[in-house]
Amino acid sequence: MKLLFDQNLSFKLVDRLADLYPGSQQVHRLGLDQADDRVIWEHAKQNGFLLVSQDSDFAALAAVLGSPPKIVWLRCGKQPTDVIEKMLRRHGRDIEAFARNTAVDCLELL
Repeated sequence: MKLLFDQNLSFKLVDRLADLYPGSQQVHRLGLDQADDRVIWEHAKQNGFLLVSQDSDFAALAAVLGSPPKIVWLRCGKQPTDVIEKMLRRHGRDIEAFARNTAVDCLELL
């Protein structure tokens, strides 16, 4: 399972979480940091990513368009990268279960 981190999340998460989420990327590393949400959405969809963001925009798109891609919405407010990393590790099993669940398009993590 690979994650695509939105521009509001550090590119450092890609390397820090490679053991748990191999193949993950961050929009800036892909040259998508200036792209609108629909372009990022389509990239995630076409390349098999779960999209991780702190913005509600992708959750709103998921409500309208469904998945793929599935959305992991981090509702913890602006936090240091270390806190985000720990959160994604702590919820690893939840994210795995969410990825397999065809009935749910968005996972909210607090």
